[in-house]
Amino acid sequence: MNRILFSWMAILIGFVAIAQSNSSKNESAVLKLGIVDKIQSAALGEKRTLNIYLPEGYRENPSAEYPVVYLLDGSENEDLLHIVGLVQFLSMIEKMPKSIVVGIANVDRKRDFTFPTNNVKDKKDFPTTGSSEKFTDFIEKELQPHIQRNYRTGGSKTIIGQSLGALLATEILLKKSQLFDQYLIVSPSLWWDDESLLAAIPNLAAKQPKAKVYIAVGSEGKVMEADAKALAEKLLALNLPDLKITFGPMPEENHLTILHNAAYKGLQRLNEK
Repeated sequence: MNRILFSWMAILIGFVAIAQSNSSKNESAVLKLGIVDKIQSAALGEKRTLNIYLPEGYRENPSAEYPVVYLLDGSENEDLLHIVGLVQFLSMIEKMPKSIVVGIANVDRKRDFTFPTNNVKDKKDFPTTGSSEKFTDFIEKELQPHIQRNYRTGGSKTIIGQSLGALLATEILLKKSQLFDQYLIVSPSLWWDDESLLAAIPNLAAKQPKAKVYIAVGSEGKVMEADAKALAEKLLALNLPDLKITFGPMPEENHLTILHNAAYKGLQRLNEK
Protein backbone atom coordinates (compact mmCIF):
# COMPACT_ATOMS: atom_id res chain seq x y z
CA MET A 1 0.00 0.00 0.00
CA ASN A 2 2.83 2.39 0.92
CA ARG A 3 4.55 1.56 -2.33
CA ILE A 4 1.38 2.35 -4.34
CA LEU A 5 0.79 5.57 -2.42
CA PHE A 6 4.37 6.64 -3.03
CA SER A 7 3.99 6.00 -6.77
CA TRP A 8 0.83 8.12 -7.01
CA MET A 9 2.51 10.92 -5.04
CA ALA A 10 5.47 10.86 -7.44
CA ILE A 11 3.13 11.09 -10.43
CA LEU A 12 1.24 14.02 -8.88
CA ILE A 13 4.48 15.83 -8.09
CA GLY A 14 5.53 15.34 -11.72
CA PHE A 15 2.27 16.84 -13.01
CA VAL A 16 2.63 19.81 -10.67
CA ALA A 17 6.21 20.38 -11.82
CA ILE A 18 5.14 20.27 -15.50
CA ALA A 19 2.22 22.64 -14.83
CA GLN A 20 4.48 25.08 -12.99
CA SER A 21 7.02 24.91 -15.79
CA ASN A 22 4.36 25.58 -18.45
CA SER A 23 2.89 28.38 -16.35
CA SER A 24 6.31 29.99 -16.03
CA LYS A 25 6.85 29.73 -19.77
CA ASN A 26 3.44 31.23 -20.51
CA GLU A 27 4.02 34.15 -18.18
CA SER A 28 7.29 35.06 -19.94
CA ALA A 29 6.01 34.62 -23.49
CA VAL A 30 5.84 37.64 -25.78
CA LEU A 31 3.10 38.13 -28.35
CA LYS A 32 4.83 39.56 -31.41
CA LEU A 33 2.73 41.64 -33.78
CA GLY A 34 5.60 42.89 -35.93
CA ILE A 35 8.92 44.65 -35.82
CA VAL A 36 10.10 48.19 -35.20
CA ASP A 37 12.41 49.59 -37.86
CA LYS A 38 14.20 52.94 -37.97
CA ILE A 39 15.22 55.09 -40.91
CA GLN A 40 17.32 58.23 -40.90
CA SER A 41 15.71 60.73 -43.25
CA ALA A 42 17.78 63.35 -45.02
CA ALA A 43 14.60 64.88 -46.46
CA LEU A 44 13.11 65.43 -43.01
CA GLY A 45 16.36 65.85 -41.07
CA GLU A 46 15.36 63.30 -38.42
CA LYS A 47 15.11 59.61 -37.63
CA ARG A 48 11.68 58.08 -38.25
CA THR A 49 10.11 55.00 -36.69
CA LEU A 50 8.41 52.37 -38.84
CA ASN A 51 6.09 49.78 -37.29
CA ILE A 52 6.04 46.84 -39.66
CA TYR A 53 3.67 43.88 -39.78
CA LEU A 54 4.87 40.84 -41.72
CA PRO A 55 2.10 38.47 -42.84
CA GLU A 56 1.73 34.87 -41.77
CA GLY A 57 4.22 32.66 -43.60
CA TYR A 58 6.63 35.50 -44.40
CA ARG A 59 9.59 33.88 -42.63
CA GLU A 60 8.66 30.32 -43.58
CA ASN A 61 8.44 31.06 -47.31
CA PRO A 62 11.57 33.01 -48.27
CA SER A 63 10.70 33.17 -51.98
CA ALA A 64 7.29 34.83 -51.57
CA GLU A 65 6.75 38.55 -52.24
CA TYR A 66 3.99 40.69 -50.78
CA PRO A 67 2.05 43.88 -51.56
CA VAL A 68 2.66 46.76 -49.17
CA VAL A 69 0.12 48.86 -47.29
CA TYR A 70 1.59 52.19 -46.16
CA LEU A 71 -0.32 53.55 -43.18
CA LEU A 72 -0.16 57.21 -42.21
CA ASP A 73 -0.77 57.82 -38.50
CA GLY A 74 0.94 54.46 -38.00
CA SER A 75 2.06 54.79 -34.39
CA GLU A 76 1.17 52.04 -31.92
CA ASN A 77 -1.23 54.35 -30.09
CA GLU A 78 -2.86 55.55 -33.32
CA ASP A 79 -4.14 53.40 -36.20
CA LEU A 80 -1.55 50.63 -36.44
CA LEU A 81 -3.15 47.86 -34.39
CA HIS A 82 -6.65 47.88 -35.82
CA ILE A 83 -5.49 48.32 -39.43
CA VAL A 84 -3.08 45.40 -39.05
CA GLY A 85 -5.99 43.39 -37.65
CA LEU A 86 -8.14 44.24 -40.67
CA VAL A 87 -5.37 43.31 -43.12
CA GLN A 88 -4.76 40.02 -41.32
CA PHE A 89 -8.49 39.20 -41.23
CA LEU A 90 -9.22 40.20 -44.82
CA SER A 91 -6.28 38.15 -46.08
CA MET A 92 -7.42 35.19 -43.97
CA ILE A 93 -10.87 35.26 -45.61
CA GLU A 94 -9.22 35.87 -49.01
CA LYS A 95 -10.69 39.32 -49.62
CA MET A 96 -7.20 40.75 -50.12
CA PRO A 97 -3.74 39.25 -50.54
CA LYS A 98 -1.42 38.72 -47.60
CA SER A 99 0.35 42.04 -47.25
CA ILE A 100 3.12 43.85 -45.43
CA VAL A 101 1.88 46.82 -43.41
CA VAL A 102 4.24 49.76 -42.88
CA GLY A 103 2.96 52.03 -40.14
CA ILE A 104 4.70 55.41 -40.30
CA ALA A 105 4.87 56.73 -36.75
CA ASN A 106 4.17 60.43 -36.38
CA VAL A 107 6.47 63.20 -35.25
CA ASP A 108 4.36 66.20 -36.29
CA ARG A 109 1.44 65.19 -38.50
CA LYS A 110 0.30 68.79 -39.03
CA ARG A 111 3.73 69.62 -40.40
CA ASP A 112 4.10 66.50 -42.55
CA PHE A 113 0.60 66.16 -44.00
CA THR A 114 -0.07 69.75 -45.13
CA PHE A 115 1.22 71.94 -47.94
CA PRO A 116 1.70 75.71 -47.45
CA THR A 117 -1.54 77.64 -47.10
CA ASN A 118 -2.47 81.17 -48.03
CA ASN A 119 -5.26 81.20 -45.48
CA VAL A 120 -4.31 83.56 -42.65
CA LYS A 121 -6.38 81.73 -40.04
CA ASP A 122 -4.83 78.37 -40.99
CA LYS A 123 -1.35 79.85 -40.56
CA LYS A 124 -2.24 81.24 -37.15
CA ASP A 125 -4.00 78.11 -35.87
CA PHE A 126 -1.42 75.66 -37.25
CA PRO A 127 2.00 77.36 -37.17
CA THR A 128 4.13 74.24 -37.90
CA THR A 129 2.32 73.26 -41.10
CA GLY A 130 3.41 73.27 -44.72
CA SER A 131 6.02 70.52 -45.22
CA SER A 132 4.12 67.88 -47.19
CA GLU A 133 6.55 68.20 -50.12
CA LYS A 134 9.42 67.13 -47.87
CA PHE A 135 7.36 64.28 -46.46
CA THR A 136 6.42 63.12 -49.96
CA ASP A 137 10.12 63.20 -50.90
CA PHE A 138 10.79 61.05 -47.83
CA ILE A 139 8.18 58.54 -48.98
CA GLU A 140 9.40 58.46 -52.57
CA LYS A 141 13.18 58.64 -52.20
CA GLU A 142 13.83 57.08 -48.80
CA LEU A 143 10.93 55.11 -47.35
CA GLN A 144 9.79 53.11 -50.37
CA PRO A 145 13.38 52.24 -51.45
CA HIS A 146 14.16 51.20 -47.85
CA ILE A 147 11.15 48.88 -47.74
CA GLN A 148 11.95 47.43 -51.17
CA ARG A 149 15.59 46.77 -50.17
CA ASN A 150 14.89 45.20 -46.80
CA TYR A 151 11.60 43.36 -47.27
CA ARG A 152 10.24 41.05 -49.94
CA THR A 153 7.83 43.33 -51.74
CA GLY A 154 5.84 42.74 -54.89
CA GLY A 155 2.49 43.73 -56.31
CA SER A 156 0.49 46.77 -55.32
CA LYS A 157 1.39 49.68 -53.05
CA THR A 158 -1.51 51.13 -51.03
CA ILE A 159 -1.65 54.29 -48.93
CA ILE A 160 -4.21 54.78 -46.14
CA GLY A 161 -4.87 58.23 -44.70
CA GLN A 162 -7.60 59.87 -42.67
CA SER A 163 -8.33 63.57 -42.13
CA LEU A 164 -5.02 65.41 -42.61
CA GLY A 165 -3.53 62.06 -43.65
CA ALA A 166 -6.21 61.86 -46.34
CA LEU A 167 -5.32 65.40 -47.41
CA LEU A 168 -1.77 64.18 -47.98
CA ALA A 169 -2.95 61.06 -49.81
CA THR A 170 -5.07 63.26 -52.08
CA GLU A 171 -2.12 65.58 -52.74
CA ILE A 172 0.08 62.62 -53.67
CA LEU A 173 -2.65 61.30 -55.98
CA LEU A 174 -2.84 64.64 -57.78
CA LYS A 175 0.88 65.42 -57.91
CA LYS A 176 2.73 62.07 -57.85
CA SER A 177 0.10 59.43 -58.49
CA GLN A 178 2.75 56.89 -59.54
CA LEU A 179 3.89 56.44 -55.94
CA PHE A 180 0.90 54.22 -55.13
CA ASP A 181 -1.42 51.90 -57.00
CA GLN A 182 -4.24 52.16 -54.46
CA TYR A 183 -5.48 55.11 -52.40
CA LEU A 184 -7.75 54.76 -49.38
CA ILE A 185 -8.83 58.33 -48.60
CA VAL A 186 -11.02 58.72 -45.51
CA SER A 187 -12.58 62.02 -44.37
CA PRO A 188 -10.10 64.19 -46.29
CA SER A 189 -9.43 67.66 -44.86
CA LEU A 190 -9.85 69.31 -48.24
CA TRP A 191 -10.89 72.58 -46.59
CA TRP A 192 -7.15 73.23 -46.22
CA ASP A 193 -5.90 76.30 -48.13
CA ASP A 194 -9.45 77.20 -49.14
CA GLU A 195 -9.98 73.90 -51.01
CA SER A 196 -7.14 74.52 -53.44
CA LEU A 197 -6.60 70.80 -54.07
CA LEU A 198 -10.12 70.44 -55.46
CA ALA A 199 -9.35 73.20 -57.94
CA ALA A 200 -6.19 71.36 -59.03
CA ILE A 201 -7.93 68.11 -59.98
CA PRO A 202 -8.16 68.83 -63.75
CA ASN A 203 -4.34 68.91 -63.87
CA LEU A 204 -4.34 65.18 -63.08
CA ALA A 205 -5.64 64.33 -66.54
CA ALA A 206 -2.26 65.01 -68.15
CA LYS A 207 -0.58 62.38 -65.92
CA GLN A 208 -2.91 59.56 -67.08
CA PRO A 209 -2.69 57.83 -63.68
CA LYS A 210 -3.24 54.13 -63.15
CA ALA A 211 -4.78 53.89 -59.71
CA LYS A 212 -7.72 52.65 -57.70
CA VAL A 213 -9.19 55.18 -55.26
CA TYR A 214 -11.68 54.62 -52.46
CA ILE A 215 -13.07 57.79 -50.83
CA ALA A 216 -15.17 57.62 -47.66
CA VAL A 217 -16.83 60.24 -45.48
CA GLY A 218 -19.26 60.08 -42.58
CA SER A 219 -21.58 62.57 -40.92
CA GLU A 220 -18.76 65.05 -40.35
CA GLY A 221 -20.17 68.46 -41.16
CA LYS A 222 -21.32 70.06 -44.39
CA VAL A 223 -17.87 71.18 -45.53
CA MET A 224 -16.08 67.84 -45.16
CA GLU A 225 -19.02 65.90 -46.57
CA ALA A 226 -19.39 68.21 -49.58
CA ASP A 227 -15.63 68.26 -50.24
CA ALA A 228 -15.31 64.46 -50.19
CA LYS A 229 -18.24 64.13 -52.57
CA ALA A 230 -16.77 66.81 -54.84
CA LEU A 231 -13.42 64.99 -54.86
CA ALA A 232 -15.08 61.80 -56.07
CA GLU A 233 -17.22 63.58 -58.65
CA LYS A 234 -14.36 65.63 -60.07
CA LEU A 235 -12.12 62.57 -60.36
CA LEU A 236 -14.89 60.62 -62.08
CA ALA A 237 -15.50 63.54 -64.44
CA LEU A 238 -11.95 63.20 -65.76
CA ASN A 239 -13.13 59.94 -67.37
CA LEU A 240 -9.66 58.41 -67.27
CA PRO A 241 -9.66 54.72 -68.26
CA ASP A 242 -7.14 53.55 -65.64
CA LEU A 243 -8.40 55.69 -62.76
CA LYS A 244 -11.01 53.71 -60.83
CA ILE A 245 -13.01 55.73 -58.29
CA THR A 246 -15.35 54.47 -55.57
CA PHE A 247 -17.22 56.85 -53.28
CA GLY A 248 -18.42 55.32 -50.03
CA PRO A 249 -20.53 57.68 -47.92
CA MET A 250 -21.07 56.34 -44.39
CA PRO A 251 -23.67 58.57 -42.73
CA GLU A 252 -23.84 56.28 -39.68
CA GLU A 253 -20.20 57.09 -38.84
CA ASN A 254 -18.56 60.24 -37.49
CA HIS A 255 -14.99 61.54 -37.62
CA LEU A 256 -13.93 59.37 -34.67
CA THR A 257 -15.58 56.12 -35.78
CA ILE A 258 -15.27 56.04 -39.55
CA LEU A 259 -11.74 54.81 -40.22
CA HIS A 260 -12.15 51.19 -39.15
CA ASN A 261 -15.29 50.50 -41.18
CA ALA A 262 -14.04 52.55 -44.12
CA ALA A 263 -10.77 50.59 -44.19
CA TYR A 264 -12.67 47.29 -43.94
CA LYS A 265 -14.88 48.12 -46.91
CA GLY A 266 -12.25 50.06 -48.83
CA LEU A 267 -9.53 47.40 -48.71
CA GLN A 268 -12.01 44.85 -50.03
CA ARG A 269 -13.09 47.11 -52.87
CA LEU A 270 -9.57 48.12 -53.82
CA ASN A 271 -8.52 44.48 -54.03
CA GLU A 272 -11.43 43.25 -56.11
CA LYS A 273 -10.31 41.67 -59.36
